[in-house]
Amino acid sequence: MSDKYDVVIVGGGLAGLTSAAYLSRDGYRTLLVEQSDETGGLVHTFWHRGYAFDAGIRAFENSGILFPMLRDLGLTVECLPNPVSIGIMNEWTKLHTRASLEDYQDMLTRVFPANTSDIQRLTDSIEATMGYMDVLYGIDNPLFMARPPSMEYLTKTLLPWLLKYRVAISKVGKLVEPVQHYLDRLTDNRALVDMVTQHFFKNTPAFFALSYFSLYLDYCYPKGGTGVLPQRLTEFVQAHNGTIMTDEAVTELDATNRQIRTSRQQAYEYAKLVWAADQKTLYRVLKGPTSQQISRQRDAVNSAKGSDSVLSVFLEVNLDAAYFEDKCGPHAFYTASPVGLSSLPAWSALDSTNQLLQDWVSRYLELTTYEISCPVLRDPALAPDGKTGVIVSTLMDYELTRTMELAGTYEAFKDACSRKIVQVLTASIFPDLAGHIESTLCATPLTIRRMTGNSEGAITGWAFVNAALPAESRLERMSHAIYTPIPNVYQCGQWSFSPSGLPVSILTGKLASDAVHKSLRR
Repeated sequence: MSDKYDVVIVGGGLAGLTSAAYLSRDGYRTLLVEQSDETGGLVHTFWHRGYAFDAGIRAFENSGILFPMLRDLGLTVECLPNPVSIGIMNEWTKLHTRASLEDYQDMLTRVFPANTSDIQRLTDSIEATMGYMDVLYGIDNPLFMARPPSMEYLTKTLLPWLLKYRVAISKVGKLVEPVQHYLDRLTDNRALVDMVTQHFFKNTPAFFALSYFSLYLDYCYPKGGTGVLPQRLTEFVQAHNGTIMTDEAVTELDATNRQIRTSRQQAYEYAKLVWAADQKTLYRVLKGPTSQQISRQRDAVNSAKGSDSVLSVFLEVNLDAAYFEDKCGPHAFYTASPVGLSSLPAWSALDSTNQLLQDWVSRYLELTTYEISCPVLRDPALAPDGKTGVIVSTLMDYELTRTMELAGTYEAFKDACSRKIVQVLTASIFPDLAGHIESTLCATPLTIRRMTGNSEGAITGWAFVNAALPAESRLERMSHAIYTPIPNVYQCGQWSFSPSGLPVSILTGKLASDAVHKSLRR
């Protein structure tokens, strides 16, 4: 026996929830299946001993997508200011407006006084790219506007924007090379290049990395933690008679008979299916005869690598929030050393049981860039009185943590990383930190893989180091990213478009729901 649905959605992250919200609102019998015990995916807040910690994304960017989606669905999520700071050693820049780019330039010049002209070229490139991104996200995305739009909106807003968009997209198209290659033409100081590129995944496109200054200015933080957003969407789906099944993984997809089977031995039939989960899992559970196009895509997906992942340390600190406000603010990106990670050799050449690998990890944690987030500095209710929850994250290779697991040293590796990170921060910006820590939790790429099902513990879809991406990566063709070669199966979320992120997940979720609606309406 099986239950029949108009639409089955696999994956309860922001993309899947967005699709489910719109399709249930449109009156379709909708089922969302999520392997975890709650929805949200990488947008999640957990509580531990009175401290709130954001387990995935640390803040939201609107990008003309998030707020229009909330308004369109009639959802209320109170968003608080999320000022971002950038620090190198003891030098800091607090980002308030576009004019803060000058302060950032001055900070880099203080750290690298011999590279004044190179830094000027760098900030000129950042400013130009910010201008392109201002155009791309210069209006609320029309996908979430009331339909049909008014003539005034078409003539005074949309059409003028489309003309600017075509120019901006052509400029962006010339900045798709890896950012480190682009910056190598601006300066021969590898450490200076590292101070920019260490914020991003390896081979991140130049247009995305150079636009980060705009993205930081666009950040906001939901009152109650990032997990409030998936909670509101989940409640919306259920209020519109959508069904959400958690703690239930899809184990088989029969595309011929339009049916899925789950880990609970349940079968669900669908007219249309939206896959908003790990793509390798999609092609692994797909059963039955396949076309050449499906086989090619399966091979492309299976041979590709997921993006970089992160190691995070969650610190419960017996220090007042004012201490961290003074040092780094609510949300910071901090590099303790100006030497740069390019000075390190590849870890993969070292034996996992060798002291040299342990030394490598220690040195990596001294040179890397950290993202530091203090939720209580946005919302005072997110930590006990007089105390602060501090989240410290850095990029971390999944294969490195997997190597540690196979060597039987994974738990020791986590403990060593936690201690080293505290040591680095105590020796630099938080001199009182080590003596005031009440408790420490650590999450690695393996944690993310177990929590979300994402291959390689990826946090934004596919790695840019792949020779060929098994997903669309051209901004002007994002609307095509939702289609798969599998009949009646659409895709959305971080695996469907590169580079991904919260706004892209929401946007592709809406694109998929629109495509399903259009097809079923026929």
